[in-house]
Amino acid sequence: MEEKRIALLIDSDNVSADYIDLILDKVNEEGVTTYRRIYGDWTRTETKKWKSVLLENSITPIQQFSNTKGKNSTDISLIIDAMDILYSGKVDGFCIVSSDSDFTKLASRLRESGMTVIGMGEAKTPAALIAAYNKFVNLDAAKAEEEKSETEEEKIDDIRSKTQKDKQNVVSRRTIERRVRGIVIANNNRDKGTTLGEVGSKLQNRWADFDVSSYGCSSLSELIGGFKSIKLVTHGKLVTVELKK
Repeated sequence: MEEKRIALLIDSDNVSADYIDLILDKVNEEGVTTYRRIYGDWTRTETKKWKSVLLENSITPIQQFSNTKGKNSTDISLIIDAMDILYSGKVDGFCIVSSDSDFTKLASRLRESGMTVIGMGEAKTPAALIAAYNKFVNLDAAKAEEEKSETEEEKIDDIRSKTQKDKQNVVSRRTIERRVRGIVIANNNRDKGTTLGEVGSKLQNRWADFDVSSYGCSSLSELIGGFKSIKLVTHGKLVTVELKK
């Protein structure tokens, strides 16, 4: 089955850049992002942290000057773009990343048009906005859960891998394993199995330069099968990916 096409729209004013990896991982569980846009006034010093992660994650910054005091031009620009994308008919859903209640009406309107609307925001996100989405990801809670699930040894290994990544521009094995685990868990929550082919497709969607040979492996099954928390199960010609118990 073809993956859903998702428009990822980020409000830089209301979500921290510290969540960028988590945001992309979570939206990757829902489908493939055909639009990746982030809105803000990029002349402001507050956007400096966001600027550093945009290019490496292929996110297009949309400049919006704050011309009128008391009016959020960033919100208006994001809303206009969302409606233009909706009427283009080129997506199956939207992911709106913001903790701002101003997007409540937009989320409801997109949902009424038959779109799958996913929301992501920090713990401060108003209940009314959360209720307007088909699904909401609390980034604070998700990050805390991710950190809790890692042992100290795994954290040290990941720090070492990230240092190596800086030298070789290769995503760490620990990061890949976490991403695969997230894909399997998301499918399990939908009572759906996970094939090795789906995992490969989602990893390629997440990192365009993903290549198993970068990890000294000749196949995806060799790489995935080597993870401590993952197991591969063969059903004739079909290979599924499962979590070890």
